[in-house]
This record gives sequence, structure tokens and C-alpha cells, in this order.
Amino acid sequence: MAISLYDVSVTSFLQVVGSVETILARGLAHAQDNAIDPESLVSARLTHDMLPLAFQVLSVVHHSIDAIEGCKAGVFGVPGAVGQPTYADLQKMVANAKAGLQALTADEVNALEGKKMVFRMPNFEIPFTAEGFLMSFSLPNLHFHATTTYDILRANGAPLGKRDYLGAMRIAA
Repeated sequence: MAISLYDVSVTSFLQVVGSVETILARGLAHAQDNAIDPESLVSARLTHDMLPLAFQVLSVVHHSIDAIEGCKAGVFGVPGAVGQPTYADLQKMVANAKAGLQALTADEVNALEGKKMVFRMPNFEIPFTAEGFLMSFSLPNLHFHATTTYDILRANGAPLGKRDYLGAMRIAA
């Protein structure tokens, strides 16, 4: 069986974005069950020199649906600012990313294979092909920020386990 760019990107992105959706829902339920203001979690950090939950969730979105859009456009950069999102805003961003990923077709994503694109920062650029970018840059970043989202909520008492992080696995029927 051949594996396509769609298979290794969008289906993997959907698994992680889906797990983040679940993690945020469980974090909210934990907050509500324990009289914790969920808005306090939006700015929660693992440690003082790491960015807060809001940035982690924004980065999950950025390294999933925005990464595909970046490949289409031929350029990808850092995520834009989102101001002061609420916990509900974070959940909506993830739901919108999931819907955007679900709307992609295999043909449109597979057509990106071999396309030149660049990761652009203010002072430098890194050239990629779409598949190189998605597999060696966005997918590792997606996992990092999804894991950090999990860790922040877990550190704040949400009853999360590995199964929550794994999400919907592609098991044999």
C-alpha cells in the first residue's frame, strides 16, 4: 500500500487536533467540576519561560490547517496574534481547524507534493518542499504544542491520560 501526502499529513493532523479538542473539553469539565475559573487556564504555563496555553493551542491550529494553507501559498511564517482569547475561543479555534482539515480532499493535498515553499521569519528563510515542510517541521511542532497543551492542563489537575493524547487511532477493522 502506498502512503500519500494526504495520509501522512491531514490524517495525522486530524488525529492530533481531535485529541486536543478532547483534552480541552476534559480540561473545561475539570475546571467546572472543581470551581476553577477556566479563564485562568488560558494563561497557565508549565514554567515561567514557556508560552501559555493560549499560544500552545494557537500553535496546534497553526501547524495543522495553517500549514496546509502555507504549502498552498508557498510561504509559512509565525502565527499571528490572537489577542486575549477565552477558553471557549480556544475550543472554537480547534473546532474550526478540525473542520478545515476535514474539508480538504486527498487530491488537493497530494497535488502539493514537490511544491516549493518557504518558512519565513523576519531575518531568515528556510526553503522546503511541501512534503519536507509538513513532515519535518509542522508535524513535530504540532506534536510539541499538543503535548504542551496536555501537560499544562494535566499540571492543573485535569484527569488526562495517554489515551486522551493518542486520540482516534487508525485501527484495523
